[in-house]
Amino acid sequence: MSKMTLEDLRKLRETKKLEASQRDTDGKETLVIVGMGTCGIAAGAKEVLDVMLGELKKVGNDNVIIRQAGCMGLCHVEPTVEVRTPGMPDTIYGKVDATVAQKIVHQHIVDGHLVNKHVYDKPAADIIKQ
Repeated sequence: MSKMTLEDLRKLRETKKLEASQRDTDGKETLVIVGMGTCGIAAGAKEVLDVMLGELKKVGNDNVIIRQAGCMGLCHVEPTVEVRTPGMPDTIYGKVDATVAQKIVHQHIVDGHLVNKHVYDKPAADIIKQ
């Protein structure tokens, strides 16, 4: 294993600060919960979490808290992601892969529109547009 330079350590510190800030709740309004129970992890939830973190970093949205949770009870549609954002109904998405995770970030969190084909719990049917 090679030794790290001072510059490498500074870059690592900044990366870890950013990751830690995404878990800080002060002044943040949107909450994203990724189901990371054994069923979710087996279905690909770790990749979903990584993609969501990366996409939020790309769009520069620092108003989002990302948390991990255990099983949400929707094992048949894992991986699952719950999004709670002001002005929109709390929504649980199922069968989320990397592509759907990107859509959730861009459509739901940034643009304020549901990703209809992957809504598995909440909101009421009259809110979802076909």
